[in-house]
Amino acid sequence: MALSPPDTFDAVSTVHPLLICEHCDTVHHRCPLAMGEVARCARCGAVLERCRGMRAGTMLAMLLTALVVFVQATLWPIVTLGLNGQHVHATLWNVVQIMWNDHSQVVAVLVAATLFVFPLIKILTLGWLLLYARNGRRAPGFRPLMVGLHHLGPWTMSEVFVLGALVSIVKAHLYFDVIPDPGIYAYGVLMLLITLFASIDLDRLWDETSDEDAGAAP
Repeated sequence: MALSPPDTFDAVSTVHPLLICEHCDTVHHRCPLAMGEVARCARCGAVLERCRGMRAGTMLAMLLTALVVFVQATLWPIVTLGLNGQHVHATLWNVVQIMWNDHSQVVAVLVAATLFVFPLIKILTLGWLLLYARNGRRAPGFRPLMVGLHHLGPWTMSEVFVLGALVSIVKAHLYFDVIPDPGIYAYGVLMLLITLFASIDLDRLWDETSDEDAGAAP
C-alpha cells in the first residue's frame, strides 16, 4: 500500500496527520491500515509504517511471557553430555565460565552480553514503555529509551545461539551421549517471541502515546 504525498500542507486535516519518510523526507497523509497492511513511500518505496495488529496491553502480556521463558532458558540446563556413564549438565553460565577459563574472555563476554545482558535490557525497557503505553501515556525517559531500543535490536542474538547449539548437538553426538535439556527448548520459544516482537512496528508508540501525565504512576 503506497501513500501519496499531499499537494499542500493546508490540505492536511487533523483526522489524517502527516507522515514523513525518514529516507527521502517526503510528506504523506497517514491513512488507517488494516491487519497486515504496510504503508510505503510513494517516492522511494521505503516502509513508512506497519499495522501492528495488537494493543499495548496484549504486547505487555506477551512480554511477561518472554521474561518468564528468558529466566527459564538462562537457569535451566541446555544439554546433558554423557561419557562412560558420567553425565554433565551444561547451562548458559557453565558455557560462559568454560570459555573464560579457557582464555577466551572476549568470546565469553560477547556470549554473556548477546544472550543475557542485551535481551534482558530489551525486555525490561520495552516492558517499562508498554506499562505506560497501555493507558496512552509516555513513560519517563520515553525518548532515550525508544532510541536505545532501536540500536539494541541487532545485538539480541538468541536465534543465532539456538541454531549454533543445534548444530553443535548434532556434531557432539558423534563423540558423546547428548541429551537436549529444557533450556534449549526454552531458548527456542524465546527465539520465536523475539522474532515476533521484531516484526512489530514499535515506532507507532510515538503516535499512540502522549506526554500528558508522563510522570504519573502507571
